[in-house]
Formats: sequence, structure tokens, C-alpha cells
Amino acid sequence: MPAAIDRWCLVRARANSERRLRLTSSAFDRTVELDLDDLTPAGSWTDYVAGAAFALTRAGIPLTGADLEFDSNVPVGAGVSSSAAIEVASIHALLALAGHIADGPRIARWAQLAENEFVGMPCGIMDQFASANGVAGAALMLDCRTLQATPAALPTNARFLVVNSMAPHAHATGEYAARRADCEAAASTLHLKSLRDLEESDLSDALPQLTDTQARRCRHVVTENARVRRAAVAMKSNDLTALGELINASHASLRDDMQVSVKMVDQLTEIAQKTPDIYGARMMGGGFGGCVIALVEATESEKVMELVKVEYARIIGQTPDAFICNLVEGAGEVTQ
Repeated sequence: MPAAIDRWCLVRARANSERRLRLTSSAFDRTVELDLDDLTPAGSWTDYVAGAAFALTRAGIPLTGADLEFDSNVPVGAGVSSSAAIEVASIHALLALAGHIADGPRIARWAQLAENEFVGMPCGIMDQFASANGVAGAALMLDCRTLQATPAALPTNARFLVVNSMAPHAHATGEYAARRADCEAAASTLHLKSLRDLEESDLSDALPQLTDTQARRCRHVVTENARVRRAAVAMKSNDLTALGELINASHASLRDDMQVSVKMVDQLTEIAQKTPDIYGARMMGGGFGGCVIALVEATESEKVMELVKVEYARIIGQTPDAFICNLVEGAGEVTQ
């Protein structure tokens, strides 16, 4: 159940007469040039742009050289999908210059391809789909197999608070890929295409067939899918208490069964969960650092944010970055 939030990545695009992409960013001083006929990973943020060009070229879309200026207020390395934001924004810019139109699901597929096959990150499609297809005021009940998405409106008396644990978020160590491999191995042992094909009622028979590690991963995936379905019901009935309990249970499962949390994230989550007017809190993103997201009472959101920041600052010795976010529409072209 992802959502697009009101943080943005803006790309100003202008065609040039060469087969090159010239990239500049408000975050960096130097210009980086990419050869459209020889795109190779460089191990930097520019790989997400090059990956976007790679995916579009793979799809047979003739690209023109371009000067691309990037500006963004999406926190980097915080588990809030800054890479997906760059990919989706880059694809929109390159499509506009090529005179090509594509729908949101197709753009999300291309962005995932960029990440999987060019950047080398075996992620799913959730982040890219939310960035490309977000609905204002709602999360998306997303079936990642079919890409069918149903909006799930967030009750108007609720907001989401995002707080950065300040623990750097990185998947480069291979831990994310290892967790994915665990899930795939469990599915193979159970003769399933994917663990999503298992129901909660099947766990008692399935788990004894798996190694301890595989059983933990399997239990997380199956129970998390069930929590998402229950969360949609809670949102529809405006039951923020139930929704918060599901969010708390999600963090416990990510911590104990998927084992993707870290000490600083757990400490911040515990502080948030104990703070009045916060219904629930959990880690964000693929794990191993980054942000915590908390469901808060809308009228108390600013006060709650300051309480959490002060309490967590006592532990880490610095004030963490934090913001209240709104759920917004996905990416699109801005013309001037």
C-alpha cells in the first residue's frame, strides 16, 4: 500500500543537437555527460538517469540528446524512494522531448527496469508505481503482479509524520538482495510462484517445510499482505486505532522476521509509538536505516513532530530531519 507524498524531484529538460545527456543538479557543482550510445553504470546518482534512458531505448523509443537540470527535496538515502523519484522524473522528461506519451503503469515498469537491469538493484515496482501513479489524498492498494491499483483514502483527521533516523540507508551491501533470495527459495520449496499465493491459514502447514530463515521471511510476507488488506478496511471505516495497531505489527514483523531494521530505527520507532496522538509507527523503505513513518492525529501533528524530534535527539545527539507529509498525485509534465 504505497502512496506518493508531497516531496518532489523536478527535471528541467531541453533538447540538444548531440547524442549526449548533460546532467546538472542543485546538489552538485559539476556537470556530468552521458553518451546515449554507450550508457554504462558509474556508481552515482546519475545511474538512475542513465538507467531511465537505457529502459526507454530498450523499449524502442528514439531519444534525443538533452540538457537535464535536476532539483529535488526528496531526502536521499532515507528510505523514501529518492531513486524512484529520479527515475520517474527522468522518464517523463525524456518522453516529452521524444514526443512520446505513456501511461503511469508503463512508466513504472520502465523505472523498475532501470533499477533492476541497469543500476543492479533487484527491487520490486511499488516505489516507482506510487511515484508515477499516486492519487491525491489516498494510498494505493497495489497488486504488483497485475499492476491493478485501487485508491484507499486516508481519513481526513489523520496525517503521516516522517522522521529520519539519521542512520544511512543503503542496499549496496546486498542484504536486500539476500532477503529477496530467501523469499524466492521459500516459494520454490513450497512449489509456489510467489509467497503472495500463500494465505495466513496455510502457514501452519507451510512453515515446518522451511529452514528457520526461510520460515521467518515467509511469515512476514504472508502476514504483511494480510495486514495491508486489513489496513484498507480500517481506513475505509476511519478506524485509526486499528490502522495504528497494524502499522506497529508491521514494524515488529520487519524487525523480527524480515530482519531489516537496525537499532537506531527501532529506537525511533519505539519513541514514536509511545508518543501521545501517534496511533502507530514503523520503518520505511527496504530497511537497514532511513526513516520511520508514523500515523498521527492531524490537529496534533506539528506538536507531535516536535516531541518525537526532541526525544530522539537525546539519544543520537542531534536533531533529526522530520516533516508532515500529504498524499498527492503522481508525477507529470509541467509546461511553461
